[in-house]
Amino acid sequence: NGYTGSVVRHSTSDGGPQGLWEVAVIYDGKPVYDTGITTDVIGFLTADDVEEVLQQIRELPERTDAA
Repeated sequence: NGYTGSVVRHSTSDGGPQGLWEVAVIYDGKPVYDTGITTDVIGFLTADDVEEVLQQIRELPERTDAA
């Protein structure tokens, strides 16, 4: 579908200092916020939460407009 997820955990990511993950929805190398999954990055995620978000990204329909 052209989407990917950016998964990070570092000292300034949302939840990073607590050992949690942050995910952004990516299209054409850029974050997108109009997929219905989120209007921002999604932070404070456990590993299981990350898997759920990545599955949602996999299930997105193919994008028909330019990002």
